[in-house]
Amino acid sequence: MKISEMAAALGAEICQGEFEDVEVSGAYTSDLLSDVMANAKDGGALITIQAHKNTVATATLVDISVIVICNSRPFIDDMLEAAKKSGIAVIRTKENQFTVSGKLWKLFNAGGSA
Repeated sequence: MKISEMAAALGAEICQGEFEDVEVSGAYTSDLLSDVMANAKDGGALITIQAHKNTVATATLVDISVIVICNSRPFIDDMLEAAKKSGIAVIRTKENQFTVSGKLWKLFNAGGSA
């Protein structure tokens, strides 16, 4: 599924839209950035509430394609700027991490709708 398709399936707002609309290979949910560095997979999505520049830096290290910010968290100003420079999509949803993780699991593993 492409990033734009993921955003649509989640009903999420695209907050940083200057990115290559690539296929997303999976997702990882964590708010602990060191955990993300150790366990997230290249080309995936990061599901988190961490809406700041360090999240983008971590996503860059792991080659994350899209950051999904949950709970309608507000961004710290420099986050979207850093994501734009790195070509990482940032989408935001009002739903929590559990709900988003479940919807994406279903989309990736069962081929069903979110």
